Amino acid sequence: MIFVAPIISTSAQAADFDQEISPEDKEQFDKMLEPVMKIYNLIKYAASVIAGIVFLIAAITFMTSGADPKKRDVAKSMAMYVVIGMVVIWVAPLAVNYML
Repeated sequence: MIFVAPIISTSAQAADFDQEISPEDKEQFDKMLEPVMKIYNLIKYAASVIAGIVFLIAAITFMTSGADPKKRDVAKSMAMYVVIGMVVIWVAPLAVNYML
């Protein structure tokens, strides 16, 4: 079997990262990003509603656990995971904007 490696061009173009973005380019980028942001917002708000329901279930489980430490630990971990998930979902855009 003969393996033929593709010829890779060794020339590269230098990118000018100090160049300002024109208003037309920014507007075009915002138009391209609009559907993505709609989907992200839908997921964010749907996850928030689901998290509220799960948090309510965790609170009810905690209140009805009585003297059972296992149920109490399960309820605490559910609430902790809900809070961590909401922090990740709501802080993600801020982290991305900070990095950019």
